[in-house]
Amino acid sequence: MDITKEKKPKVFAVSGIKNSGKTTLVEKLVTRLTALGYKVGVIKHDGHEFVADHEGTDSYRHKAAGAKSVIVYSNSKMMLIKDYEKPDILDMLQYQQDMDIVIVEGMKYSSLPKIEIIRSAVSKTSVCDPSTLMAIVTDVPLKEANIPVIGLNDIDSVLKIILNK
Repeated sequence: MDITKEKKPKVFAVSGIKNSGKTTLVEKLVTRLTALGYKVGVIKHDGHEFVADHEGTDSYRHKAAGAKSVIVYSNSKMMLIKDYEKPDILDMLQYQQDMDIVIVEGMKYSSLPKIEIIRSAVSKTSVCDPSTLMAIVTDVPLKEANIPVIGLNDIDSVLKIILNK
């Protein structure tokens, strides 16, 4: 197999502060991109610890017994629960290599290319490094140097930026 011809997915983040609408934007992008025929993966960054499983399930019991990694699978899906000392986005991307596009939700301080969402209800300023921004999606009148500023409902313009980068 010629690894130089291996396809790598386009990877970018949808970032912003808490409650800015990241999940809603990601949902809209996934819907539109899959309708266009793209295989889309999502990696969700959670700044807080979360419980990926619940008490009483076999996988929960395996983790409680000390397993560092548990995979639960069926005929149509798989879930990986794995302990990391210091997770890296590259570790997560290895599970998305068969995708055309991978959207990382969160990671506002990462070096990933990103679309930042700014909502007037929660903030009126950017929190991301401008050098990482592909665009800002907002309901606030902004003028950012060299960064496209797109209205909240203009998904077509967001898609153009994603597909052309």
